[in-house]
Amino acid sequence: MIIYNQTFDLYHCIFRILNFLNRFNPSDIIEVDKLRIWDFYFLFPNKVYDIRLKQNESDIRKLRKQYIKQTNNPYEIIFEERKIFEKLKPYQLSALNCIASYGIVNKEMLTQQRITIENKELLNEYISKFGELSPREKNVISLMTSHFYNISLFGKDGLKSRTNLMESKYDAE
Repeated sequence: MIIYNQTFDLYHCIFRILNFLNRFNPSDIIEVDKLRIWDFYFLFPNKVYDIRLKQNESDIRKLRKQYIKQTNNPYEIIFEERKIFEKLKPYQLSALNCIASYGIVNKEMLTQQRITIENKELLNEYISKFGELSPREKNVISLMTSHFYNISLFGKDGLKSRTNLMESKYDAE
């Protein structure tokens, strides 16, 4: 039996990244690692509940509970998040390079591990050709691009540390 898994599909990765980028303006700068982390949670929304939140972030807990319902999908069960996250990296970087080759994001900034939108009209043109996202997918994108956009990647309260998807022990604050 053949089972399709969108996790390691380059074209689906392009689709996911374009949907994230659609939430931003050309003046916004997005770190590549941050986008990679968001993409992981798009693929595995149940893992959003594993993100360590601060005590004063009860509003995020409420939003998470209200808009990202936990499901018992056996295809979303993963045991070694870091391994899956690292296996995703070549697909994510290839997708970003592909998007840069189309002229949607700035190639120069991408070499500096930053993403800026270079052609919003072209991005909108591609997005308009896609099908509608599910409410759960929309909610994950909204949560990631709003609250988790403002959180630094580094430090003990950084996104790398909170998600435990990437090594953060030796990061400068």
